[in-house]
Amino acid sequence: MPTRTGLDALLTPERSVLLLIDHQAFQFSNLHSHDPTLIVNNVVGLAKAAKVFKVPTILTTVTEERGGYLLKGIQDVFPTQKPINRTFINTWEDQRVVDAVKKTGRKQLVVAALWTEICLAMPVIQSLADGYDVFFVTDASGGVSREAHDMGVLRMVQAGAVPITWIAVMSEWQRDWARETTVPAIAEITVAHGGASGVAFAWEQQLLNSGKK
Repeated sequence: MPTRTGLDALLTPERSVLLLIDHQAFQFSNLHSHDPTLIVNNVVGLAKAAKVFKVPTILTTVTEERGGYLLKGIQDVFPTQKPINRTFINTWEDQRVVDAVKKTGRKQLVVAALWTEICLAMPVIQSLADGYDVFFVTDASGGVSREAHDMGVLRMVQAGAVPITWIAVMSEWQRDWARETTVPAIAEITVAHGGASGVAFAWEQQLLNSGKK
């Protein structure tokens, strides 16, 4: 069983791999558990954080010829990476995806998907059986209703996966503000995607730059 307490229970960039599933137009059209603009904001912020920390990121879509291409904001973060386009509803039944995750050699699997109750829950539950320490990002995922999202979350937690939010993922990857190499990029992501925290941070930077503080 994965460690659930202590320092080793936290995410690290060196042990993490990110899997982003089906953030596509069709999926967004029936997203009702969250404001779709919130999910767009959060998943793009998560993708940017993964790139900053050099966390391998696997992109996948389902029947994109009908369901639409991957969200442009995510694709812009990884402009040369072609998403794995599947027919399987359960991503973990597509051997190409499983092989891509295995190839990284990492066991902390961070996953976000549309929809929570289907395209997130299925691969999370199956990958747990393959020995991965699975973290699912609740606010970069969403379902067709609040109940559907909540039941998906409950099912994954019962199976042994860990719920987490996107800013918590980024914070665990950063861990220490003394790691100054990634701080400027984290600040930029926070300003762009961190809501009120981003506004406050931008204001503080303005004060510092003006010499008033």
